[in-house]
Amino acid sequence: MDFEMVMKELEALGTERIKKTYINNGAHDPLFGVATGKMKPIAKKIKKNQALAEQLYASGNYDAMYFAGIIADPTEMTAEDFERWIDKAYFYMLSDYVVAVTLSETDFAQVVADKWVASGEELKMSAGWSCYCWLLGNRPDDELSKSKIADMLNQVENTIHDSPDRTKSAMNNFIYTVGVSYLPLHEKALETAKTVGPVEVKKDKKKSSILLASENIQKDIDRGRIGFKRKHVRC
Repeated sequence: MDFEMVMKELEALGTERIKKTYINNGAHDPLFGVATGKMKPIAKKIKKNQALAEQLYASGNYDAMYFAGIIADPTEMTAEDFERWIDKAYFYMLSDYVVAVTLSETDFAQVVADKWVASGEELKMSAGWSCYCWLLGNRPDDELSKSKIADMLNQVENTIHDSPDRTKSAMNNFIYTVGVSYLPLHEKALETAKTVGPVEVKKDKKKSSILLASENIQKDIDRGRIGFKRKHVRC
């Protein structure tokens, strides 16, 4: 399948209801409004195709950009490629659920994520913290440095309430993910969550959300899900 064929198939799958939902969450035209689950049959036909993924991501169409992340081949991407992608990620569904997810499958994920965390730019920071969430939720614990993750928990504790909203959300998810998926620091993550307490995230034209990582960690403790790892990061 080439670029035009994929765009036609995506357009045919779009609905006004899904489009409105995406726009309410930060997407803007051009987009078709395709439910992510509807993309899977097309992805199965294509599998991985980095050249096509680059064309789709460069289109600026939200659905095409999201689909690009599904068929991208991280083994063919460089750190510079991810810098290009994050620069075009204009809201969190792209930064955290396309760019960060794809980055997490590379050997240099932590190097790029660390740079983004320290960038001072809301969506880059969000993507950096989110990348670590994907890493923690998928890779064996011994592939991540206990001291580094502990330092990151300390950083979250000290800075989360003064961070931009999307970064706050990703940081809160980091505490939760360490608490659930990284056994060496489960107790520390739970302590951090309790110290941080409620995290307020403001939303445009909507009521603020209150995030509480300690409650979510406790729910997974009750369900016996501590130590949970995903088999796959991307769809």
